[in-house]
Amino acid sequence: MERKTQLSVPTKTLYRPVGRVCGLLAGLVAGAIFKRVWKRVTPADHDRAPSALQLDYNLGEIIVAATLQGAIYGGVSVLIDRAGARAFQRWTGEWPGD
Repeated sequence: MERKTQLSVPTKTLYRPVGRVCGLLAGLVAGAIFKRVWKRVTPADHDRAPSALQLDYNLGEIIVAATLQGAIYGGVSVLIDRAGARAFQRWTGEWPGD
């Protein structure tokens, strides 16, 4: 597959809304997945994931929650962004990255 070194301005402009929608969708999907995973891996009295400012959780729990949330978001984001880029390429004939 031959790749161009720079995107044309119209391609960048056309892809911008697609990228934003993919980002929003990734956040929603990753948040839902994280909530389900967190409920399964923690005791019943800790249904909600901790934030850095909550005293009810120790630092280890906060770090585990943040790491898990970041990993889930990262994976989901890549999958959705890649799918959006492939769909954009099918619609326009140009790859939006690189």
